[in-house]
Amino acid sequence: MPIFFLLYLSQFLPSLSSVSLSLSPTFRAVFHSTVSRSMALSGDKRDGGELRVFVDTDELSTDLADYIAELSEASVKERGVFAIALSGGSLISLMGKLCEAPYNKTVDWAKWYIFWVDERVVAKNHVDSNYKLTKDGLLSKVPVVPSHVHSINDTVSAEKAAADYEFVLRQLVRTRVVSVSDISDCPKFDLILLGMGPDGHVASLFPNHSVLDEKKEWVTFITDSPKSPPERITFTLPVINSASNVAVVVTGSSKADAVHTVLDMVETESPLPAKLVQPTKGKLVWFLDSAAASKLESIKFSE
Repeated sequence: MPIFFLLYLSQFLPSLSSVSLSLSPTFRAVFHSTVSRSMALSGDKRDGGELRVFVDTDELSTDLADYIAELSEASVKERGVFAIALSGGSLISLMGKLCEAPYNKTVDWAKWYIFWVDERVVAKNHVDSNYKLTKDGLLSKVPVVPSHVHSINDTVSAEKAAADYEFVLRQLVRTRVVSVSDISDCPKFDLILLGMGPDGHVASLFPNHSVLDEKKEWVTFITDSPKSPPERITFTLPVINSASNVAVVVTGSSKADAVHTVLDMVETESPLPAKLVQPTKGKLVWFLDSAAASKLESIKFSE
C-alpha cells in the first residue's frame, strides 16, 4: 500500500498512536515518520513546509515524477509555459522516471523552459558540467525544444558567466516566460529543484560563504568553492525563495546529519544554507528517502 494513500487515510483516524497497521517494521517507521512530520509541518512556512519520506529511492523517484508532471500541467494551463530550474548531482538521476511512460508522452515538453540553479564554470562536455549531466540523463531522452534550454556561457570567466546568465533571465522575465514576484523584482520560477550536500549546502551556496548574504543580484559567482571545481555560478537566496514551488530532494545516509540539523531546528553557530530555503509565498516540499531521514528526532518512528 503506497505511503501517501496511508497518509491520506490517516487524516480520518483519531489517533496515530493507537492505530496498528500490518506493515513491516521499516515500512511502518517510514509511514509514521511521513504522517507525523507532514502533519506537523503542513502550512508552516517557518518550519520548512511539507515533508515526504519514502522507503527507497525508487518510491521517491516515482512520486517526484508525479509531482513535477502535475506542476508542469498546472503551469502550462495557467501560463502557457513551465519554467523550471535544476541543480545537478543525484537529482537528475532521480528525475529519470520522467523519461519513461507515461510521462514521456503526457508531459507537454514543448512548453518547458529549463534553467540551472547553479553551474560549474567548465566546458559543456566536461564531466563536472551540470548541463552535460542533465543532457545525458534527461534532455536527450525527451522532446524539449533546444532553444528553451538556457545554459551558461562556458567560454568566459565565472563573473562574466553569472552576469550573462542574469541578463538572459531578465529578458525572459520581461517577456513573462518566467514570472515575476509580486513582492519584489525577482523572477518567480514555477519550480526550483534542489539537492543538498552533507554540509547542508544547496545550489552553490555553501556554509559561511559571503554569497549567502547577497540580496541584490539574481545570479552570482564564486571562485573558491570548497567542493571542486572552484568556479561556479549560482542563483541567490532571494531568487530561490521567490519561486512558486521549491523541492529539496535528499537521499542517502551521508546527508542524514544535515537533514537532522535543518529539519529538527538544531541550533548552530550559523544556519546551514538549506535552512535558509524558505519560500516567501511559494510552497516548499522536502523529498527524503529513509536513509536521509534516519536521524530525524522530531518524528515518531514506531517500535
